[in-house]
Amino acid sequence: MSTATTHGGPRLPQERRLVTEIPGPRSRELLARKQSAVPPGIGTTLPVFVTRAGGGVIVDVDGNSLIDFGSGIAVTNVGNAAPRVVERVQKQVADFTHTCFMVAPYESYVAVCEKLNALTPGDHEKRTFLVNSGAEAVENAIKVARHATGRQAVVVFDHGYHGRTLLTMTLTAKSMPYKHGFGPFAPEVYRVPLAYPFRWPTGPDNCAEEAAAQAIDMINKQIGAENVAAVLIEPIAGEGGFIEPARGFLPKIVEYCRANGIVFIADEVQTGFARTGHMFACEDEGIVPDIITTAKGIAGGLPLAAVTGRADLLDHVHSGGLGGTYGGNPLACEAALGVLETIEQDGLVERARHIGEIMLPRLRALQEHNPIIGDVRGRGAMIAVELVVPGTKEPYPAAEIARRCHEQGLLVLTAGTYGNVLRFLPPLVIPDHLLEEGLSILEKALNVD
Repeated sequence: MSTATTHGGPRLPQERRLVTEIPGPRSRELLARKQSAVPPGIGTTLPVFVTRAGGGVIVDVDGNSLIDFGSGIAVTNVGNAAPRVVERVQKQVADFTHTCFMVAPYESYVAVCEKLNALTPGDHEKRTFLVNSGAEAVENAIKVARHATGRQAVVVFDHGYHGRTLLTMTLTAKSMPYKHGFGPFAPEVYRVPLAYPFRWPTGPDNCAEEAAAQAIDMINKQIGAENVAAVLIEPIAGEGGFIEPARGFLPKIVEYCRANGIVFIADEVQTGFARTGHMFACEDEGIVPDIITTAKGIAGGLPLAAVTGRADLLDHVHSGGLGGTYGGNPLACEAALGVLETIEQDGLVERARHIGEIMLPRLRALQEHNPIIGDVRGRGAMIAVELVVPGTKEPYPAAEIARRCHEQGLLVLTAGTYGNVLRFLPPLVIPDHLLEEGLSILEKALNVD
């Protein structure tokens, strides 16, 4: 049985192993403690408490080893406790843990920025600065766009998700659970249609052209292009259900932005760092954003996010207008350097494509004889199935299917505007046999009456 190295412990066997029910007795004890100490607004997807993780498995306090199809929501792309990440963080924590880069800087922050300037799409001159979370990166990208253009309006898309802060939950489309009861929301945010092929009224063939035309018409009529600072979009809508916009849609939106002096911001928080079989999802259609926001997979689990963009935009902001106490923490910067080394040296962009080549054919074959699967979509190791009531496009809730998977030792996540999408984000280092076993568990879980 193959194994994976974990920090501070033995190599983890890459196997599914259930020694108790899920959740087991020790996890149930800890869940009771959580209930009395943590507010219910902090939900839990998988009701077990973790002690170790690595490769494609998570081990809980009861000794169960579960297959990981979640990667901490696309965070541990290079695997949990990846050796290069661990080595760098261990050395850094012994040297110093914080100075605040704005007070006394350090080289690793600059090195991360240099690498992101080189790796992100486009060969133009770029600048990068570091923050703590995806939401913070998105807010700062909008700050930059507004400052540079002197405009206020921001255009976002249906089914989009951008965070939980005041501005980013305003930018997010879905009300429950992200926005419900938390208003009033930030002003000057406008929402337009997304090219959602599976649910486009006239079908997928005309989706890109019609959706782009509708979006542009709404901007022109309701906002005025001259008032728009930025258009913000996920190249693949994450929480909205792993929706791949119909091919051709993104290039049309970029062309419109270029013609009207609008900053095009790509939110690659969930899609970045080899997840889709490209380093960044924009590359699939040759999109070059003015600004790109990244987080999640950037630092192997340590809190870090980045804003990378055209030098003329980011240089426009006055000194002190950007930053934050913890942004670009030295431990997180070293972790990010370890992640980037791992992606490059271990060929994880190609590995993501290989994962897609295993998963997508099996899921599409399953779709052929299981009418609950309305759509199979995704790229690389960012894949989803949309569930429907058989014979219709009425959403079928994904939570019960996910629960069945969890009981059998497979961690899967749900998503979707309608709560009817199962999304799969396995670590890029997961062995093939765990992919196959996980898909077999999923197949059984999808057999509903």
